[in-house]
Amino acid sequence: MENANYKKRLLIIDDEENMRHMLSAMLKKAGYNVDAAADGYEGLMMIEKVMYEFILCDIKMPNMNGIDFLRAARDKTGLTTVIMMSAYGTIDTAIEAMKEGAYDYISKPFKADEVFLALRKAEERESLRRENYFLREQIRKIGENYSFGKMIGKSKSMQSVFSLCAKAARYNTTVLIVGESGTGKELIAKGIHFEGLRAKKPLVPVNCGSIPETLMESELFGYKRGAFTGADKDKKGLFEEADGGTIFLDEIGELPLSLQVKILRVLQESEIRPVGDSKTKKIDVRVIAATSKNLEDEIKISAFRQDLYYRLNVLTVKLPPLRKRPEDIPLLCEHFIDTLNGKLGKSIKGISPSAMSVLVNHDWPGNVRELENIIERAVVISEEPVLAPENFPLETGSNAAEKAYKVCEGYSIKAEEAILEKRLIEKALTATGGNRTKASHLLEISHPSLLSKIKAYDIKL
Repeated sequence: MENANYKKRLLIIDDEENMRHMLSAMLKKAGYNVDAAADGYEGLMMIEKVMYEFILCDIKMPNMNGIDFLRAARDKTGLTTVIMMSAYGTIDTAIEAMKEGAYDYISKPFKADEVFLALRKAEERESLRRENYFLREQIRKIGENYSFGKMIGKSKSMQSVFSLCAKAARYNTTVLIVGESGTGKELIAKGIHFEGLRAKKPLVPVNCGSIPETLMESELFGYKRGAFTGADKDKKGLFEEADGGTIFLDEIGELPLSLQVKILRVLQESEIRPVGDSKTKKIDVRVIAATSKNLEDEIKISAFRQDLYYRLNVLTVKLPPLRKRPEDIPLLCEHFIDTLNGKLGKSIKGISPSAMSVLVNHDWPGNVRELENIIERAVVISEEPVLAPENFPLETGSNAAEKAYKVCEGYSIKAEEAILEKRLIEKALTATGGNRTKASHLLEISHPSLLSKIKAYDIKL
């Protein structure tokens, strides 16, 4: 599903200023996002920064001609379609251009219809080529490895997720990833980026819950020198750092309302305004957002903007919790053990059936992240080549239910909530080996909030 607001990027390379101006005006009016370069060298510098769907390139130019540009750009253009133009062309020149990677060739002087026809043909061909290429690659990878990017799963629910993500990777549309903490939202975002058209461009991750509200705007959009005390030079923001690539807005449900309207403008206008600047900057950034919150519920309590939700919710990927796909646990365990053997210099062969039964019957409130931490602990402490039940001190079934019931011995809801909250924090800190950042993710609260609660409950690390 292509974003209806997305304009395909096109680069014109021609040494004649009048030709660049005429083609730019004509193609902008037709709905393309157009840049222009005066020769092949300038064109090479521009394709280093921006991913173009189409390039219209003159053949005869000073400094670097069109054929030399094609040769130099071969490793950088990827799936970009190049159409050559020349008033000096011959059949031999056209054939040479095709051999060097050009898709089509039009002779000057040409009519506007000829340019549009060449682009329309190229769009149809390239759309089919991209679709076939990406689908073929993703089907092969998913079928062979039960994976997408670095995510693993052979359950029906995860195979559906991988299939949807493979389709999302082919386009520049905005993606919203929803799921509980620890389900792998960032891994899915990385998979969509690195399996897609922007793979060679930056992927910039941003945890919206970890940046103080007072710093958020300058971090996202940058600032001009003198914008505030201490701003002694211009600074790029994270959106500008991601120009040409992807920005991953993790836990976007934590974003303050004052910033939500600014993110909405970026999605609508593809432009940013650094703090202290009077001008806006155009950017080419794909947005992938993720949240463990129910944004529709957040809208009801006026904690999240409805218009931003609709802008983000173009294509939604819903990650199932691990407890809903227990058939993936053996595969994940095998993967984690293989990785940890190499990392820790161990030689664990596997997990005993009785131990695997313990793992499969656990509820996994921390999802895959909790499983990974539990496996790492077991690999570290085990003296045997096969992991046994005693390596996994997990509470399952009736024991867990009975223990939870014993906590609730009084009548005060507030008192029992405090007891439960303290136990959950201690459990999360144990599961993450005392890593407070990871624990805050498991608990679905901000890092400052966790620190405050640790102090209030006098929890010893």
